[in-house]
Amino acid sequence: MAESALGYRALVRDNRNFRFLWFGQIVSLLGDWFNLIASAALVGLLTGSGLAVGGLFVVRMLAPFLISPLAGMAADRFDRRRLLIFTDLARAGLVMGFLLVRDPQDLWLLYVLTAAQLALGGVFFPARNAILPDLVSPAELGPANALSAATWSVMLALGAALGGAMAGQWGIYPAFVVDAVTFLLSAALIAQIRPVAAQQGGLGPMPREAGSGLSDGLRYLRGNVDLLVAALHKGAMGLAAGGLFMVVQVELAQRIFPMGEGGSTTLGMFYAVTGLGSGVGPIVARRFTGDRGVALRKALTLSYGLAALGLLLVSPLASLSLVLMGSLLRALAVGLNWVFSTQILLQECAKEMRGRVFGVEFALFTLGSALGAAGAGWLLDHTALGLGRLLGIGAGQVGAFGLLWMMWLRLRSAKGMGSGA
Repeated sequence: MAESALGYRALVRDNRNFRFLWFGQIVSLLGDWFNLIASAALVGLLTGSGLAVGGLFVVRMLAPFLISPLAGMAADRFDRRRLLIFTDLARAGLVMGFLLVRDPQDLWLLYVLTAAQLALGGVFFPARNAILPDLVSPAELGPANALSAATWSVMLALGAALGGAMAGQWGIYPAFVVDAVTFLLSAALIAQIRPVAAQQGGLGPMPREAGSGLSDGLRYLRGNVDLLVAALHKGAMGLAAGGLFMVVQVELAQRIFPMGEGGSTTLGMFYAVTGLGSGVGPIVARRFTGDRGVALRKALTLSYGLAALGLLLVSPLASLSLVLMGSLLRALAVGLNWVFSTQILLQECAKEMRGRVFGVEFALFTLGSALGAAGAGWLLDHTALGLGRLLGIGAGQVGAFGLLWMMWLRLRSAKGMGSGA
């Protein structure tokens, strides 16, 4: 573990471009989680509806999905550094509009602003994933991916906890101002990255067909079935244990264990635990798996089992401590799933297709998460299912996806695919 820690420190110390990309990620994510806690608490306060809360998460996921046909293509055709800066600056202006949402009649504005902000995020994240191998050496790629994912988790824990505490103490609206400032800081830091030739795909102008980037990525993945399966992991986990749990967490915070305005303090605790688990899990597991394809795929199997167990621990709703423990296990699983599926794609995807492949993967993730959130919100408002049974359904879905993955691994082994990877 000490050797791994040294590798992370050396990466940040010696690689100037990665250092500024990473610093930008830190401040931007801090604001993102402030925004999420504040907007979820605000919808709950204004409506008191599980369907409305679910609608917020549907918007947060569908907006990146709808932009994904252009997002991946943009990451391969335009200067990725400039694309990152543009999306940060645009989001800084958008999030200030949340200050105008004051009563239930303004809810449409919150949804519109959320859609615009997350659509820009849908451009930002494929571009960021695509630029990462341009800024680091092949030997640095594994540590860079793991550190970036751990940072997402750490800032989720810190940002959610601080955002929940701020909203609980001073109200919801200051969190939106913090979010805008962090986007400006992120843009300033990314601007310090020295341009490299590989950051621009150089494939010519954008095509007229909006869906061509997505179709290019899908076509490439259909011809590389092993990579296609790897690209499905985030979407599967988002459907079964992601979008559903986002809605459940808000219900738990506002109705079962309320603390702070609109349950914002409790919600911050839930997201903080999620950040802790999703950050620690991949860093520890990577000590045993390294960046070996076979080991990474085996660890993905473990992620499905841990996610199902976590949801089942939460389902009795017996106490806040048990809910937090189950949330931690689910987060460990999600972290493993996210980091290791990303690492497989980074290592095995053709360089010139990275942006479009990550665009497809992000589209599948956001679609799966949106469907999970929409289904959970509808079931809570229109059936007597209850939170416990809803979580049980989620655990069953996770288990089913885990079994399908194990079947693929057997088939992959029988065909001799990726032997020695």
